[in-house]
Amino acid sequence: MERALRGALFVLCLCPFAWLCYGAFAGALGPDPAEHVMLETGEWSLRILALTLLMSPLRSWSGRSLPLKLRRMCGLYAFFYACVHLLAFVQFYTGWSAAALLEELAERPYITAGFAAWLLMLPLALTSTRGMQRRLRRHWARLHRLVYPAAVLACLHLLWQARSDIGEALVYLLLFGLLLAWRVRRRAMAGRVRPAAGG
Repeated sequence: MERALRGALFVLCLCPFAWLCYGAFAGALGPDPAEHVMLETGEWSLRILALTLLMSPLRSWSGRSLPLKLRRMCGLYAFFYACVHLLAFVQFYTGWSAAALLEELAERPYITAGFAAWLLMLPLALTSTRGMQRRLRRHWARLHRLVYPAAVLACLHLLWQARSDIGEALVYLLLFGLLLAWRVRRRAMAGRVRPAAGG
């Protein structure tokens, strides 16, 4: 059952990328393929990041460990789509020019926010293995709390570029805010229980 769910999740998370590849080869990405690729990869990164953060509440509510076993895959897929999003931007909008990239980062706050979100996700992806979790021990959990500021920056990236149509960005901000509030509340409750247990 667990293996089947992992396989199904792997395929489902890969489907948007496969569909984009098909669209590119079939010429079915619309009048502005670059914008279509940028939009789809950015949104899928946010969606899967939200799913990643939802795994801990699901673990708590269900009492089952399976959501935590799926969390790493979701996190890596969120980073994968963020990487494709960044590579598409570099390819289509800067032409792999370092000077052009630096200019965009300096002049456009939403690009700066998006790039900062990617930078925060990078060490999380690099340390996602069980071996790194064992090596870092308690520091691993602290490091991986960077996912929350990364999520906020990603939402700001979407909000600033949305301009007039900000509804979707606000939905993501609300969702990530609720997930962060759940985590803060859970840590606060755990902090109250420990002294009582020790006493």
